[in-house]
Amino acid sequence: MKLSIIIPTYNEEEYLPNILESIKRQNFKEDFEVIIADANSTDKTKEIAESYNCKIVPGGLPGIGRNNGAKVAKGELLLFLDSDSVLTNDYLNLAIKEFEERNLGIAITQIVPLEKGFINEITHEIANYMTKQISHIKPHGAGCYGILTYKSLHEKVNGFDETLDFGEDTDYIERIGKISRFKVLDKPKLLISTRRLEEEGLKNITIKYAKSTAKQMVGKKVTLDELDYSFEHSKSQKKKRIFYSLCGEGLGHAIRSGVVIKYLIDQGYDLIVFASDRAYQYLNSKFDNIYEITGFNTVYENNSVRNKKTFVYNMKDVPSDLKNNMNKMYKLAKKFKPDLIISDFEFYANLLSHIIHVPLISIDNMHVLTEAEYDSPRKYSKDRLFSEAVVHAFIQGADKTLIYSYFFPPLKDEENTRYVDPIIRDEIYKLKPRNGDHILVYQTSDSNKKLIRLLKNNPEKQFIVYGFHKDERDNNILYRAFNEEQLYNDFKDAHCVITNGGFSFITEALQLGKPILSIPVKKQFEQILNAIYIQKLGYGEHHDTINQRILDNFLDNVPEYKKNIRENYRRHIDNSETLNVLKETIEEVLNKSE
Repeated sequence: MKLSIIIPTYNEEEYLPNILESIKRQNFKEDFEVIIADANSTDKTKEIAESYNCKIVPGGLPGIGRNNGAKVAKGELLLFLDSDSVLTNDYLNLAIKEFEERNLGIAITQIVPLEKGFINEITHEIANYMTKQISHIKPHGAGCYGILTYKSLHEKVNGFDETLDFGEDTDYIERIGKISRFKVLDKPKLLISTRRLEEEGLKNITIKYAKSTAKQMVGKKVTLDELDYSFEHSKSQKKKRIFYSLCGEGLGHAIRSGVVIKYLIDQGYDLIVFASDRAYQYLNSKFDNIYEITGFNTVYENNSVRNKKTFVYNMKDVPSDLKNNMNKMYKLAKKFKPDLIISDFEFYANLLSHIIHVPLISIDNMHVLTEAEYDSPRKYSKDRLFSEAVVHAFIQGADKTLIYSYFFPPLKDEENTRYVDPIIRDEIYKLKPRNGDHILVYQTSDSNKKLIRLLKNNPEKQFIVYGFHKDERDNNILYRAFNEEQLYNDFKDAHCVITNGGFSFITEALQLGKPILSIPVKKQFEQILNAIYIQKLGYGEHHDTINQRILDNFLDNVPEYKKNIRENYRRHIDNSETLNVLKETIEEVLNKSE
């Protein structure tokens, strides 16, 4: 027999048919066989292999699987392929012809991305170029891109080194290259899936392969743990796997999620995170495995939510957003196989949970609107009904619901719902607040022009304003674009704060003992309820609008509000209590689902 094609697999029901079909289409006249080395797949991988009349042998890590395949191989030549690759037309004929004409002992193939797009194509072109350049220095091959060799040479070097959990392909190529000739083939091309690139991101993949190549070039071995790299069946996959998805509007969800994500990673969970807009930008600068999705955005005008415009703005993109987001999340779910989904008020995670039948934990501050019993003024009844409907639409049927809150009205379902204390950034805990002269103004949007006019009419007072996305001084107003380090300093030294009704900023202000003048965005009932309780608890004031009388009255009462916060607000030294509750809830839900 001329050729044996060996493919290691683990849960590859999505990709395996593609490569087997591409092999079936080859116009290769000589005898060959296909051997699948399967690592105990739990999906339909083995059934698919059997339907294509493949031999099936036990697998494991890639090196083990390839060796097991080679042991039963009858071919003179061995071709090692990955299961997510696809052979181009006439690949086998071109590869073997060039291999034999150039009198080679081992060779690899150049690659082309299966998924089109400029980034995919340019990165694969660079990979081909670098592989060919390095091959002039020493035999090398990052990734099993069609390793072609003789079975006799495979046996002479005792196959792949099964003690290596990473770089076993490069080690194999180098050892055979020392006793024969190695080249990167010019003519045949192998189509390669970009799923690893999509899952880990270009930056992460580049760093990992650059690090591994540099070490291998000087003869050093590299491990999976060093690179934080995993195969589906490797040791790291024993960790519980979580999809964490969060609302991208504003930065409140992102800031607290940053604390939660770090904690979960430190606790040994494998995480993939989905976020949109500013939340994605914020988290992507701090963590790996952050994936961008599109989210819903609120339209603000004159410090008011415009419900009709918000509806029109979002609905025009819903069909494409729904398709693109769910396609990305579903594909990653099939690969990553999450044990649990956690949503911080993110809509698509809720849908995915129901589609793939994975338990869902909801953790946010929004669910106080629907899960608690409380009174609110009748003038807000329409806003309340609308906001409750939005919360119900975003998350349905969570297995457990955790609600961040600084006020605690009775819950409707205490068995499956509980309050947790707000998450505060560690940097806020470390601050030593003092009573400065400036008033810190923090806005969710830049639509409150009336507030700015009022601040200008108080030239004897100094205001530092965030939310208008600029660094600029206008007499007594100092505008700042968002910068965490700068915000910490402005926060700790503020005399008091003026804000909308954003939950995260309010809770951090309370932690620092800063009285709050809250002017919620009109029609946004979550902010309105936050502000109602600020006034009810004596921590500041709630007003639908602001004028000189309201500002003066608030400033006159700042000492009293400081006293109330100091005596009644339960301040913390860290987030451990809330994070421990989250971990307990995760383990409870996971144990129940097993």
